[in-house]
Amino acid sequence: MSIKEDFDNLLDKLQIERDEINLKLHLASMEAKQEFEEAEKKWHRLKIKATEIADDSVETSEEFIAKAKIVGEELKDTYYRIGKRLAD
Repeated sequence: MSIKEDFDNLLDKLQIERDEINLKLHLASMEAKQEFEEAEKKWHRLKIKATEIADDSVETSEEFIAKAKIVGEELKDTYYRIGKRLAD
């Protein structure tokens, strides 16, 4: 699997987690809501980077994709923490 395919898979998984958490947020604590709001800012920046990566006319380096993937992994951890908090 190429790094781009790996990154695309990560984005798909993040979208699903994000949507599930968003549905549960109305029952969440204020702390979880604040953490989710911060995660939303990262999500929007990541989506912009994903668009740039997907645009074949824009040269994207392996380093750029790797950095975007790191942000995605951080979001994954954040979504996990929020989801766990909502499940409790």
